[in-house]
Amino acid sequence: MLLPELKDKVAVVTGAASGIGHATAVALAQQGMKVCLVDLKNERREQVKQQLEGMNAEVMTADVDVSDPNRVQQAFDAAAQQWGQIDAVFANAGINGVLSPIEDMKPEDWDHTLFVNLKGTFLCVKHAIPHMKQNGGSIVITSSINGSRVFSNFGMSAYSTSKAGQVAFAKMAALELARYKIRVNVICPGSIKTNIGENTHPTPELDKIKIPVKYPEGSQPLEHAPGQPEQVADLVAFLASDASSHITGTELFIDGAESLI
Repeated sequence: MLLPELKDKVAVVTGAASGIGHATAVALAQQGMKVCLVDLKNERREQVKQQLEGMNAEVMTADVDVSDPNRVQQAFDAAAQQWGQIDAVFANAGINGVLSPIEDMKPEDWDHTLFVNLKGTFLCVKHAIPHMKQNGGSIVITSSINGSRVFSNFGMSAYSTSKAGQVAFAKMAALELARYKIRVNVICPGSIKTNIGENTHPTPELDKIKIPVKYPEGSQPLEHAPGQPEQVADLVAFLASDASSHITGTELFIDGAESLI
């Protein structure tokens, strides 16, 4: 779907080097947006940059750990300085972190997951606001069905807590920022084919807390398979566009009915 109102507008995408972030950066570039790719400096991020440049998109990159306030601020300031404005933000960067029983979870592992997922979201929104207040825009936050509809993924107490916090934060931000015509929504994907497993670290102690959960055959009813990052990217593009101009403070589930079982 072509969204002409997005042409020449500016988007900042965090976690842009892979998975949902990569797919969204491509989708927004296809709409003619200028895209700032925010991620840790690595080969994947440079590959995404080259891909977007091959599409004749205007693109820049920022080497950012989203839990670091200074690096987040520098990235948003750089994008605004480069292009004069920021119109859309996709606060997508996140990790699964360490999966552990609460009793055995190290406080530093809990902190790391919440710092990246929840503090990182706060920092991205905080440092986007000064560059969006004048003209308004759209902020989309990646949460999850975990922490909102699903609580049976054992060992994910830190992750689910961070994801539940993102939903509450998005609603608070939506009301606070409505005066500036900044819309804030939160998407809750189910199982999506991404690389997040690389940031997932289960511990041996998980076996002692697992409760058997038996799902019926075809536990992702709509397509009988995980979703694709491109499907999520289409939703983000919609939320960035004027087609969703009256939607804010809303969580949108994109999981093929997985979380309804």
